[in-house]
Amino acid sequence: MTNNRLMSVVVLTVVLTAPAALAQVRVYDPKETAERNVEGRVNGRIDQGINRGLDKVEEGIGTIFKKKEKKPRSQKPADDTYDQSTPEAETNETVNAPEKASGRQRAGREPVASRADEPRSLRAYSKFDFVPGEKVVAVEDFAQDAVGDFPAKWNTNASGEVVTLDGQSGKWLAVTQNGYLYPEFLKVLPENFTLEMNMVITPGLDNNMLGTALWFLDSKAYPNLLQSGTVNAVQVQLHPGGGDKGYSYVKAWDAADAERLTNELYTDQWVSGKKPTVKLSVWRQKTRLRVYLDETKIWDIPRAFDPATPYRLLLERGFFTTENQAWYLSNLRVAVGTPDTRSKLITEGKFSTTGILFDVNSATIKPESYGVLKEIGTVLKENASVQVKIIGHTDADGDDASNLALSKRRADSVRAALSKEFGIDASRMDTDGKGESQPVGSNTTAEGKANNRRVEFIKL
Repeated sequence: MTNNRLMSVVVLTVVLTAPAALAQVRVYDPKETAERNVEGRVNGRIDQGINRGLDKVEEGIGTIFKKKEKKPRSQKPADDTYDQSTPEAETNETVNAPEKASGRQRAGREPVASRADEPRSLRAYSKFDFVPGEKVVAVEDFAQDAVGDFPAKWNTNASGEVVTLDGQSGKWLAVTQNGYLYPEFLKVLPENFTLEMNMVITPGLDNNMLGTALWFLDSKAYPNLLQSGTVNAVQVQLHPGGGDKGYSYVKAWDAADAERLTNELYTDQWVSGKKPTVKLSVWRQKTRLRVYLDETKIWDIPRAFDPATPYRLLLERGFFTTENQAWYLSNLRVAVGTPDTRSKLITEGKFSTTGILFDVNSATIKPESYGVLKEIGTVLKENASVQVKIIGHTDADGDDASNLALSKRRADSVRAALSKEFGIDASRMDTDGKGESQPVGSNTTAEGKANNRRVEFIKL
């Protein structure tokens, strides 16, 4: 993409009935946009013409807990060992941004208190309809990378390094310079996929410039993602703002490089200095694009993607103030396929999902699982005579006995959730656990382990 093409002014003239209201897409009108560009926030705005280029996650019922310290490696704790007193959270919903922003943030710095630390219940996600894809094809938690290095499986024209954050489990990629980056292991995305990622932003961010963005680029038109343009591109911009709100816009271009749709909105879910942590979820179903920040759906666009375009993912960071500012990323998870709960369970008699997520070392269901549980609950309500057996499965980390016991407790938790939240009679649901004994993938890769950690439903 050339700088001339990218020189534009960020304009936010959206009028919303509620801060987190779901936006409806409008078709691009060049004349209208020109007028808005003149009327909007032209004065004092800095142009956006920078170069564009920048589970172990397990989730369920109850609250979100902070991660306790790891046991010494010599003790070899089971990956799925249950710890009722202080369950460890695998994801970053309780993470705090560091008190002082730095690309070289290390563990031990005092965190900034924020609303992200408040517990979030399963019921809080009652409108969350996101359902992860059937098969996990990519997981990135930077476990294989040394702190201080740029991750080996990524490419960039900017700068960043793997870090640890105070109050946060695992490793993170700190994007410390404006530019583009992408995971080299993630190739062409299929027409049905889901993408999840945890993000943290440092405080004091200015509300000018781009912020952050996800680009879905035509891999045929741009085999080198770091030197690409906007032909057939789809862009989702996410700016954590510099005041009380963040904002987002979505754009798409056609094969002639003409902008074919655009829209903008304000957001409450990710705001620098106020709500610095967020979980991003993206769901593509053929041409349809849905984007969620935490439990809130902010975009639902029926014709965002061109069905014939082979898209790849590119991330961008474009901050106005770059000193001591970082964008932290972790727990990237990509899954493919379209789950068909009703057909698989009722017609085929079996349904398996990796979308019911638990706290690590615990049978506590994470609230992001609500969409999957709701689908299962709906099928069981509509088929009142159907009885099922719920079977928990784990990966092979840790000892067999601990994994077997935990898999049984996780199945019990799912039954309890379906009964409590969706009114399914518990007598219709048997439970069991198989531990690590029935893997569906390799236990030597992160993707294989993520697929092995699953919940299975069998029609009786």
